[in-house]
Amino acid sequence: MTKSRINKILTYFIATVWIANGLFCKVLDLVPRHEQIIARILGGGFSRPLTILIGLSEIIIAVWILSGYKKKFIAITQIVVVATMNTLEFILVPDLLLWGKFNSLFALIFIIIVYYNAFYQKQFK
Repeated sequence: MTKSRINKILTYFIATVWIANGLFCKVLDLVPRHEQIIARILGGGFSRPLTILIGLSEIIIAVWILSGYKKKFIAITQIVVVATMNTLEFILVPDLLLWGKFNSLFALIFIIIVYYNAFYQKQFK
């Protein structure tokens, strides 16, 4: 398999993760735990609208990834967002995470995939 093919597969995988979390888990509220996390961290009064806004932001990230525009910048943005989000969740709401504090391992793996795809793979057109 060529590097550009691997890059394309990883790019689609990364975008799918953002769409799944943004659209299905947050906007469509198929995983209520996400809103509970937001309610506990940011307060319950506006947790549903905030959950939808965060979900829409994640969908925008997915579209941006698929567009190929400023690939390295969006990769850095993703890394910062995932690291920040998971650090906050690890400290503030580990009981609401799917795998508890073990979620951090999956976040780290995702960060490594994003970094590898943006900085070590031949980019496809």
